[in-house]
Amino acid sequence: MQEFKCFLTEEDGMGVVEVILIIVILISLALLFKEQITSLVNNILNKITKQAGKV
Repeated sequence: MQEFKCFLTEEDGMGVVEVILIIVILISLALLFKEQITSLVNNILNKITKQAGKV
C-alpha cells in the first residue's frame, strides 16, 4: 500500500499541462505550414505513383 501512495505522489515525468502545450504547438505549426505540407505530400505521392509502374 505504501508503494501505491508513493506512486500517486511521484512528480517525475511529463504532466498533463506539458502534453497539452506540445499538442497545441504541433497543431499550430501544422496549420501555419498547411500549404507547404500539402504540396510536399502531393509531390511525394505523385512520385510514388509514377514510379510504381516501373516496378
